[in-house]
Amino acid sequence: MGTIRVGTCGFCEGHAKYYRDFDAIEVQQTFYRILQEKTLERWREEAPGGFTFAVKAFQGVTHPPNSPTWRRSNVKPGREVGLLRPTSEVLHFWRLTLREAEILGARFILIQLPRSFRESEESFANAEKFFARIDRGGFEIAVELRGWSEKGIKRFVREFDVIDVTDPLVRIPLHNGETNYHRLHGRYENGRIIYRHSYGDGELQKIRERVLGWNRGEGFVFFNNSDMCRDARRFRAMVKEM
Repeated sequence: MGTIRVGTCGFCEGHAKYYRDFDAIEVQQTFYRILQEKTLERWREEAPGGFTFAVKAFQGVTHPPNSPTWRRSNVKPGREVGLLRPTSEVLHFWRLTLREAEILGARFILIQLPRSFRESEESFANAEKFFARIDRGGFEIAVELRGWSEKGIKRFVREFDVIDVTDPLVRIPLHNGETNYHRLHGRYENGRIIYRHSYGDGELQKIRERVLGWNRGEGFVFFNNSDMCRDARRFRAMVKEM
């Protein structure tokens, strides 16, 4: 039976308390903004030994210039950003993400792709060129694909040797690695994510059973719903009871 590490997508409380409550964090700020190195250095210094950082890749790697997420950025997007296109801008933003992950001593880089990254041969061709050109820096790369078929996801994660990010209440991971990476956004209605959701005890127990059942090594579970701090604490308590 593998181990489960629990955290949230972004700091949901003060850093000192967070480091006591959880053993992993998916840093969200790196998606929206380019952060100062001294900020990242401080976060790493504050974290206890054994704590795991995952860095969400900057949106210039993944999201096109018309994405509403750019409104929160401290960078103005060029016309050729996003969608893993192997452009000089995308590759530049990947190098910045890589540097941030290095400073934090992160284990993972998360690439969260928007629905506009459609399941198509064009997307595969862009991804093939992107992954052929980037330096992975020794980090494990986790990819969340939205709106893709299981066949397309399986082909993507195998071709590019990445971790398939899943919601354990929705489907099983389709990669072959020892480590699983899960994100819990809330509930789903007509294909839309409803982030305003609190997980019931039954849902958390089902998540625990599935994550443990799929695990050969380590499973990382990151909550990203409106009640993420409370739900992640409850889930971690369930995991500790085992």
